[in-house]
Amino acid sequence: MKKVFLFILLQLFCVQLFAQNNLPEMATDLRSSGKIYVVVVCVAVILLGIIAFLFSIDRRLSNVEKKQKVG
Repeated sequence: MKKVFLFILLQLFCVQLFAQNNLPEMATDLRSSGKIYVVVVCVAVILLGIIAFLFSIDRRLSNVEKKQKVG
């Protein structure tokens, strides 16, 4: 029964892959209007913010660990 279910599931995934269109319309529209750069900048700012936040947490945690070893 598991084999039949797995076979049907894989067939459904294959049908979905064949139904996809090769041209990504949204990316083409954003690139043609120049808005793709706004998206790239927003993603870069978000990633930089996450990285800065992680470094801040790491620094705070290091300070807490040093205080805990000393005291």
